[in-house]
Amino acid sequence: MHNLFILGSPRLNGNSETMAKTVAKAIEHTPENSVEFIHLNKLNIAPCLGCGGCSTTGNCVIDDDMVQLYTKTDAADRLFFVSPIYFYAMTAQIKAYIDRCQAKWSRKYLLREAHRPNEPRTGYLLSCAATKGDKLFDGPILSIKCLCDALDLKYGSPLLMRDLESRQALKNHPDKLSVCEAFGTAIATQGL
Repeated sequence: MHNLFILGSPRLNGNSETMAKTVAKAIEHTPENSVEFIHLNKLNIAPCLGCGGCSTTGNCVIDDDMVQLYTKTDAADRLFFVSPIYFYAMTAQIKAYIDRCQAKWSRKYLLREAHRPNEPRTGYLLSCAATKGDKLFDGPILSIKCLCDALDLKYGSPLLMRDLESRQALKNHPDKLSVCEAFGTAIATQGL
C-alpha cells in the first residue's frame, strides 16, 4: 500500500514532521508498504479562486504544483494530513491544499464520477499543538472529515497531541514517540 504524508507545516523537522516520520517508520516495517512525503511549503500552490471552473470539468483552472498533487492524491491508498495547530486551525499551507480539492468535490458530487469506488482508501489527521484547549482539534477534525468525503476516503482514527511547546518538544518525549510508533503499527496491521 502506498502511504502519502502531506506535510502542512511551514517548518522543516518540527513536531508535526517528527510525528509523521515516526508513524511512517512504523508503517514501513510491515511488508508491502511504501511511504512518500510531500512538503507543501516547498510547492507553489495558489489559493482557490472560487471561480466555479471545476464545476463543469472536475479540473481546477489553476496550473501550479497542485496539478501533481491531484495525481499523487489519487494514487495513494492511505493519506495522512499532517499539520500543527495555529489559532485552533490547520496551517495556511494545508488549508490551500484542502480548498483546491474543491475540484475533487465537484468531480464526485456535480459530475458523479466516483474515484476508485471498489478500493478502500483511508485518510488520517496527524496534528499537534503547543496549547491544551479542550476544543483544540475540533475544527481540523471536521475539515479533514469533509476532505476525506470529497476524496472518497474513509476517515480513520486521528493522532492528536497537545502540550508540545517548543519546536523539538516531541523528540524529548519518548512516551509520545511510542504512541506515534504504535499508531503507525496499528494502521499497517489493523487498518485503524
